[in-house]
Amino acid sequence: MTAAHLAAAPLTQHQTAASVDARTAPYAALLLRVTLGALFLAHAALKVVVFTPAGAAKFFGSLGLPPELAYLTIAVEVIGGVALILGVFTRWVALALIPVLLGAIVLVHGPAGFFFTNANGGWEYPAFWAVALAVQALLGDGALALRRSR
Repeated sequence: MTAAHLAAAPLTQHQTAASVDARTAPYAALLLRVTLGALFLAHAALKVVVFTPAGAAKFFGSLGLPPELAYLTIAVEVIGGVALILGVFTRWVALALIPVLLGAIVLVHGPAGFFFTNANGGWEYPAFWAVALAVQALLGDGALALRRSR
């Protein structure tokens, strides 16, 4: 068979042009969506339960940020996490959460180096997390979403 014949070969009912399995892709997006949402809830809980909101605000202030930004960050993490888990405007929520992680990289984790085991954590984990959010935005809502993104 020539390359032209291979390129023109019809796709099976379970493939798309990019060789994504259409049967399982919605569940992959669901798994990623729920995992990302759970991680945001866990990080909000860390700020509330372990560091306390006042402690988080003090830490934000030590970075030269307005301390009130800690409360906004906690709210964004909770609202974004819940929205991802439920599948409410998933694409837009995933995109809206990326700047939170980029801020964490630039202001906190970037100066600590690459590895997250470094003091103050490195930037590899929040960078991977930001990429996973971009992948979620590209994939879309996935299965069992309550309010589809368009």
